Amino acid sequence: MSAEVALAAALAGEHAAIYGYGVLGAHLTGPALVQARQAEAAHRNRRDALLEMAWPAGASPPVAEPAYALPFPVIDPASALRLALQIEERTAAIWRAVLPVTTGGQRRTGLDALTDAAVRAARWRRATGKNPGTVALPGT
Repeated sequence: MSAEVALAAALAGEHAAIYGYGVLGAHLTGPALVQARQAEAAHRNRRDALLEMAWPAGASPPVAEPAYALPFPVIDPASALRLALQIEERTAAIWRAVLPVTTGGQRRTGLDALTDAAVRAARWRRATGKNPGTVALPGT
């Protein structure tokens, strides 16, 4: 996989994460809603940074889909929390794939994104009561 392909996949993953948080936010209140809004903002910032990145001549960054298939129906706070956790785990995996094919600033971006997703996933694990609260190798 090339750096361009990996970064395009990361951008597509950020688009999907933003969509997912838009769906699940409707089912949360209180601190969980605040956490979801912060996570969505982080994904928007990461997406915007990727869109501003210099893409190779002739390459176009992927655009957001109008809608994304969710892995399960989000109908209540419990399913919303499960989706938030899954979003971060999937995003971490996408960013982990960026690391071996990038260098310099692109690799730093990938590592920062992987770290951020892993921290958010740990918070969602805690919110869902999952044990262990963290995983040894995020994104695997």
